[in-house]
Amino acid sequence: MNHDLIQDAQALLGKSSLDGSTRRQALQMALGVGYAAAAGTVMAQTAIKTPSTGLVTGEVTIDVNGFKMPAFRSAPAGKTNLPVVLVISEIFGVHEYIADVTRRLAQAGYMAIAPELFVRQGDPSEYGELAKLQSEIIAKVPDAQVMGDLDATVVWAAANGGNTDKLAITGFCWGGRITWLYAAHQPKLKAAVAWYGRLVGSATPQTPQHPVALAAQIKAPVLGLYGAADTGIPLDTLDKMKAELAKGTAAGKASEFVVYPEAPHAFHADYRPSYRQAAAEDGWQRLLTWLKRQGVA
Repeated sequence: MNHDLIQDAQALLGKSSLDGSTRRQALQMALGVGYAAAAGTVMAQTAIKTPSTGLVTGEVTIDVNGFKMPAFRSAPAGKTNLPVVLVISEIFGVHEYIADVTRRLAQAGYMAIAPELFVRQGDPSEYGELAKLQSEIIAKVPDAQVMGDLDATVVWAAANGGNTDKLAITGFCWGGRITWLYAAHQPKLKAAVAWYGRLVGSATPQTPQHPVALAAQIKAPVLGLYGAADTGIPLDTLDKMKAELAKGTAAGKASEFVVYPEAPHAFHADYRPSYRQAAAEDGWQRLLTWLKRQGVA
């Protein structure tokens, strides 16, 4: 497993080890569908459960050049021409937390779609050990594959009630990095919100370029939400990204960063001990404001 993935894993676990000793608690009766085992202990007292009242929500299948990719979709029921937000998961895949994020966006008036971007490599929910999940699935997922899967998701959205002239993306941790990459890839994108996504890293065949190398190609303004206490993303890497964005496109120059002084990695993950309510709620309101400001709402 490469150094970047090890560092990501350490940030996700905080001071815990990578030996797989953390496990989720058996709280599915209280919380609904399952949380990823490798994510560790589920914090029932803070995990948010957004009602599906007035929504159509659940799994859909997206065709990617003949491959049937599952995704979790939530949208206001009975409505079409909806603005579209792609929701990109952490390394744990599309589990209950990500499904709930799609419901939150749908309650705000968006069609929100979270594709299962690891499905060709394996099922993250089957893993109890973070290190094995990183090495056996995440390290094998090519960026190019992910970009193609997201493009197919946009096509699906346009054919199923979404208005992809009003297209945005948001993602968490692994998905935060993907959010930056997609902002450099997709010309239809109007806005992006990256939650603690890695900006620099080692080049591999699967991850040949990282966001800092693609800053000059940014096609939609990105709001980056980060924690100063994140042990996996040094603040100087944000400075590097800001410097590169300042040299690039108008969209790159319009991008903004918010750093929460006391927040660790995964501060929005309400089902985990890393959750910081004040930062998470402020970040969410900033996300909604950002989508409106960029003309997605």
